Amino acid sequence: MTKNDHGLKEKVEGAIDKVKGEVKEVVGKVTDNKKLQAEGKWDKVKGTAKDTVGNVKEKVHEYKEHKKEK
Repeated sequence: MTKNDHGLKEKVEGAIDKVKGEVKEVVGKVTDNKKLQAEGKWDKVKGTAKDTVGNVKEKVHEYKEHKKEK
């Protein structure tokens, strides 16, 4: 991804982390592995945080573009 991806990189990484976390959490529940469940929950939190950063970057870019138009 380029430097001007406007948050896309973080959004993609966030989505990947959330899916990875969901899989770990489910496998942890099925196998009664508390550590894996916790890792899955943590991955989902990291994914949500990355997604939020991506959204903020996107909104900042939109704001800057809007200000240029005026």
